[in-house]
Amino acid sequence: MPIPFPGPSSRSPLSAFPSRDSVVAALRAAGCVFAEDEAALLVAAARTAEELASLVDRRVTGLPLELVLGWAEFRGLRIAVAPGVFVPRRRTEFLVSEALAHAPDAAVVVDLCCGSGAVGAALAAALDRPEVHAADIDPAAVRCARGNLADAGGRVYAGDLFDALPGALRGRVDILAANVPYVPTGEVALLPAEARDHEPLVALDGGTDGLDVLRRVAAEAPRWLAPGGCLLVETSQRQAPAAVDAFTRGGLTTRLAVCEESYAHVVIGVRD
Repeated sequence: MPIPFPGPSSRSPLSAFPSRDSVVAALRAAGCVFAEDEAALLVAAARTAEELASLVDRRVTGLPLELVLGWAEFRGLRIAVAPGVFVPRRRTEFLVSEALAHAPDAAVVVDLCCGSGAVGAALAAALDRPEVHAADIDPAAVRCARGNLADAGGRVYAGDLFDALPGALRGRVDILAANVPYVPTGEVALLPAEARDHEPLVALDGGTDGLDVLRRVAAEAPRWLAPGGCLLVETSQRQAPAAVDAFTRGGLTTRLAVCEESYAHVVIGVRD
């Protein structure tokens, strides 16, 4: 379950492990761009030299850092992640910020295509005791999200998009966050190995142009949103115009929000 992310002072200093330099060297040799930062996290996570060696070995053989550690940082929370579950991206924090800016008093939140449940957990932490629901088609993601949303009292369902949700939510949702897959099928093979080899295809492949799932969500979302409720979906710069069009065709008042710093593009649609 998510817990506040501790600052550096809350962990043992790196000097407690004389092998720090060798850890950094091993990570650099394996192509880790942020070798020193990763070494700090691995050293902090290890209780013994043997455990540290095991963590480093898993990382240098290509396992994503988040899966080595068992968690990913997201908006100040530690979100538990597990093998076969989509790892939350830091750029998706922008989607959460936009949701909170539009609906700071949201009472009902749905995290669709929830993966680890990071978006739902972050919204629950920022809002005043909202009713939180999440859904994913992948059973591994559902198990992971249930753990991450337990403290918020979140309910997590298994199924295909809205089919997974209880009908009682229709017309009540203030924030509908849908972190849908949006990589075009032909470009999945071009993804970094950490995503391509360790994350579920269903969380990555968005169809021929990457927008198949987004269109389905945009078409049905108005039936689930409360008046003034918003749908938020992350997409790419190239896909943004078509994504905006899909939202508009669904009957939503739509705008595109862009964060240049994190290269994040979020389409926001509001039910009038």
